[in-house]
Amino acid sequence: MNIATTCQFLLWCAVINYGIIIVWFLVFTLAHDSLHRLHARMFRISTERFDAIHYAAMAFYKVGVLLLNLVPYFALRMVA
Repeated sequence: MNIATTCQFLLWCAVINYGIIIVWFLVFTLAHDSLHRLHARMFRISTERFDAIHYAAMAFYKVGVLLLNLVPYFALRMVA
């Protein structure tokens, strides 16, 4: 595997992961009430706590994508 292939791989990983984040955000905003009802039946969770958990998870996911996909991509691009 050469640097160009690795760069393409990391870039596509980042694109796919940001697509997942966008879908997650859309489902969270457009189907918020039904999603909360589903989880509240299983976990007895308040709306505020549900929102906080989802926002924190989205932030954690974004940081993971940034550190594991985009930073190595840009580092390899600088080296190449």
